[in-house]
Amino acid sequence: MKINSLVLRFICIFLHLSLQVFSAQFITPGDRMMARYFKSQADEIAAESLNEIKTIEDWGARKDIYRKQMHEMLGLDPMPERTPLKAVVTGKIDHPEFEVWKLHFQSKPKLYVTANLYVPKSIKKPAPTILYVCGHGAVKKSGISYGNKVHYQHHGVWFARNGYVCLIIDTLQLGEIEGIHHGTYNHNMWWWNSRGYSSASVEAWNCIRALDYLETLDFVDKERFGVTGRSGGGAYSWWISVLDERIKVSAPVAGITSLKNHVYAGYPNSGRLAHGVVEGHCDCMFQVNTYRWDFGQVASLVAPRPLMILNTDDDRIFPLNGVNDVFNHARRIYGLHEARDKIGLVITPGGHKDTQPLRVPAFSWFNRHLKGSEEPVTIVAEKLFKPQQLRVFNQLPMDSINGKIQEQFTQLAKESDGSGEPTIRLLAEKTFQGWPSKAFSLNKKENFQVEYEGVIFKAIDFDSQKHVRLRAYIAHRKGLRNPSRVDLEVLNESYWTKYLHLGRFAFTDVWQEELKLAGIDADLPVSKKQKKALAVHMEKMR
Repeated sequence: MKINSLVLRFICIFLHLSLQVFSAQFITPGDRMMARYFKSQADEIAAESLNEIKTIEDWGARKDIYRKQMHEMLGLDPMPERTPLKAVVTGKIDHPEFEVWKLHFQSKPKLYVTANLYVPKSIKKPAPTILYVCGHGAVKKSGISYGNKVHYQHHGVWFARNGYVCLIIDTLQLGEIEGIHHGTYNHNMWWWNSRGYSSASVEAWNCIRALDYLETLDFVDKERFGVTGRSGGGAYSWWISVLDERIKVSAPVAGITSLKNHVYAGYPNSGRLAHGVVEGHCDCMFQVNTYRWDFGQVASLVAPRPLMILNTDDDRIFPLNGVNDVFNHARRIYGLHEARDKIGLVITPGGHKDTQPLRVPAFSWFNRHLKGSEEPVTIVAEKLFKPQQLRVFNQLPMDSINGKIQEQFTQLAKESDGSGEPTIRLLAEKTFQGWPSKAFSLNKKENFQVEYEGVIFKAIDFDSQKHVRLRAYIAHRKGLRNPSRVDLEVLNESYWTKYLHLGRFAFTDVWQEELKLAGIDADLPVSKKQKKALAVHMEKMR
């Protein structure tokens, strides 16, 4: 039975960046179109960031909403259950000035966090305490991961020598039990975004549970918690500072820049980073940005607690102009609190490195705001221990879920009652919130129309939204007036390539551009099998 139908071929053009070693190129019209689209979106988000906040009353009315949004964007709404930590100290290192506890706890059942706790011997009352969160400093020898806490041990040493308790926790990816950070572009786990998951989610939760653990220790002053870390640790410092007001002082190092820097205004003359520094980053640096935030909004949520932002002037993945932009956004909110003296910006010379000159101002910041001291920093931060000394596990636990936590950390959405609500509403509010809010002209234009064996085949160009111009291919039998059905097919790249091969010999003249972009030779011989396949396809439309 033949069906009167109009088959609409809607071809979505995706952004494909040529990630060569020395250059990022926008090769195809689709590349350039999507680059313009993402630039316009980043500019729009930046222009609207916190525009609704004019007074301290505005901030008071909105800050809890923002914080709840951040919980959601980090996969922490609802918050996971605070299950027993089951903390275990597996050993201690004795140093003349301090002890190092080698310990682990479970932030969720069987989700292990390995850590070193630096405890000064000089303390006589509950001490100010620093949560140090690590960047991507791997320490692995002979197939054994010792954790990035080993790489950053000198910070724990400095804090302990200066009267602080300091807990350094390993990350999910580079801890003693190795999990996954780079899930999307390294492991093709693009479903993370759909599930509302980022490796930032686990790092933020581990920070929250680390504070829970510290609160169980009688030599810790629970009212004087600070946090710091660099690079990835800088990002986690932001997450915990925003989510948990138990953090009283923050000093993130090289962990934030503007959305513009990430999306299009990267580091000049730096190859793939020139068109957006997101190319140099890990999933753990980003929340799932459902509510279209710029990063100045993240920083602003620390207000009015003491915050020092630290960076270098030649950091290729955290460019200076973006860092300044974040600082200025946050300082405006601190100004509304009449607390501009509680926010600072430190820029030192150099690239993306952990240097002593970059750390000294952070040490002084904690001394001022957690100890009330303005004494100069005279002790250097130095590494004292071999990786084997700081190792927590001699034998890794067999029940660990660290390597598959991405499959279960965030809760799946519940099915609706069948009416489509609230699913449709939630899709509009969250998944497709970036869609244009106002209707506009499609600006339609027919690109071509041809006939092939009784079938009309034509292409219509139209504007899907600003900066996104697409082409729809329409095929129907000649003379069709009132179709009984319309079939819509949305093709991904592989199916579009198959589609081009299928119709190549019939529509070569009108598909010159399409065939060239797909790298298909229009003059290749045509087999009987190909002709038969097209004939079957055409028959469905006659």
